[in-house]
Amino acid sequence: MTKRLLIVDDEERIRELVQACLEDLGGSDTLTAASGHEGLKIAQTEPIDAILLDVSMPDMDGFAVYEKLQANSATQAIPVIFLTAKVQASDRTRFSQIGIAGVITKPFKPNSIYKEVIEILGWDN
Repeated sequence: MTKRLLIVDDEERIRELVQACLEDLGGSDTLTAASGHEGLKIAQTEPIDAILLDVSMPDMDGFAVYEKLQANSATQAIPVIFLTAKVQASDRTRFSQIGIAGVITKPFKPNSIYKEVIEILGWDN
């Protein structure tokens, strides 16, 4: 069954690259959002299997988006993978404490991002 992924990132080039990789290499169906607010609207109205969420965005960062997803019964079960360029040991501890499914660091390898997603989520390919 085709997985449906939501990509939330304020950088258009990143959204397009991740979308192309997940669709072309992974066979996924993807939706994209340019902001946390847009991502929340999509997550609340569309069936989504997982969300790839940028941490550093203007207006509403990934942590704030994640908190809102967790506070809503319609979206709290959707696994979230953070996309971030800044990952320190303290960040990884914080991510695991709040229940993030996993982290993919930027820059990522385009040809392997889908493999990283299915590995983090425990999906059979």
